[in-house]
Amino acid sequence: MTDAIQPFTIAIEDAQLDDLRRRIGATRWPEAQTCAGWEQGMPLDYTRELADYWQHKYDWRRCEVMLNSWPNFMTELEGLDIHFIHRRSPHSHALPLIITHGWPGSVIEFHKIIDALAEPEKYGGDAADAFHVVAPSLPGYGFSAKPAETGMSVQNIARLWGQLMNRLGYDSWVAQGGDWGSMVTQCIAESETAHCKGIHINMPIVAPSPETMDQLTPMEQAALEDMTFYNEWDSAYARQQSTRPQTLGYGLADSPVGQMAWIIEKFYAWTDCEKVGVKHPVNALDKDEMLDNVMLYWLTESAASSARLYWESFGSVEREPISIPTGVSVYPREIVPPVRAWMEAGDFKNIQYFAEMTKGGHFAAFEQPAAYIDDIRAWARTVAL
Repeated sequence: MTDAIQPFTIAIEDAQLDDLRRRIGATRWPEAQTCAGWEQGMPLDYTRELADYWQHKYDWRRCEVMLNSWPNFMTELEGLDIHFIHRRSPHSHALPLIITHGWPGSVIEFHKIIDALAEPEKYGGDAADAFHVVAPSLPGYGFSAKPAETGMSVQNIARLWGQLMNRLGYDSWVAQGGDWGSMVTQCIAESETAHCKGIHINMPIVAPSPETMDQLTPMEQAALEDMTFYNEWDSAYARQQSTRPQTLGYGLADSPVGQMAWIIEKFYAWTDCEKVGVKHPVNALDKDEMLDNVMLYWLTESAASSARLYWESFGSVEREPISIPTGVSVYPREIVPPVRAWMEAGDFKNIQYFAEMTKGGHFAAFEQPAAYIDDIRAWARTVAL
């Protein structure tokens, strides 16, 4: 075990990129879906279109340069090499912030918000709102090492993040996350209270409050309908990943188009991507952004290891009441937009900030960076260190 923090440069070999293009070209395609649109998954015509772009026009080196424009590091935490971006603000008063992605995301989600959080005055903000930004890749995701043993649940990741912030020299700090990053952040609020002074989440998972079931508000009724839809029509991926991640991994690790479709379908389902009555992921994210994110799964062969977090954590998170200052933001196209009354009737005992956003879905920083940045700044002003 070493406490060393080593600079890290992302440098993918040409042979890997050549192999990717070869594999895309050798795809054995299925027949088209039997209904219009995305009801049976990612449609064949758009899958072919995006795969052709990926094979012939997509430029990984552009993405690589972008990622390397921030200081990247590796450090060993409990035997695992953890990759993280550490963008220190030039302002000594800046608030240390650790932001955590989820599945099927990556640190790519944060590419439009890192610099603006660290140097707000360069992006129309106030230097008083500056952050030191720490953005790690979850274990088994991206360039972080893959756990070789069981036990790497969201609770244990929260503990690792506490160690990481301590190693970076931050005694008082705050945390933010969505998707699995939200669960990690909530666990931080339970285990790292000596140092974490506040959390912000944009996907809390809460059950309906029994006290309100007979008199549901319109918002509660809509949330209940979204929850029902998710459980009946949109959660098969989670059941697979939480029960048989290894079996799934064989297909996704071997087929770039399979890996791409497994992720892009969620950019369709979970983003705020409807315009003029037409729903399509490119209305929320451009093709390069989506493929940049896919590449962090393909190049690192992390289909199985990323899915394994579901096996480790699904249904096994033992929650404690969260008493540290909590901020919550509700994006209208979140999988299940959270209801404040349900949160407060459950484990959230100190909600100091609650914002209802006008646009955006599950991938808040990725889809709506400007609104996300303003929101994080507003929340941070409520946190007393």
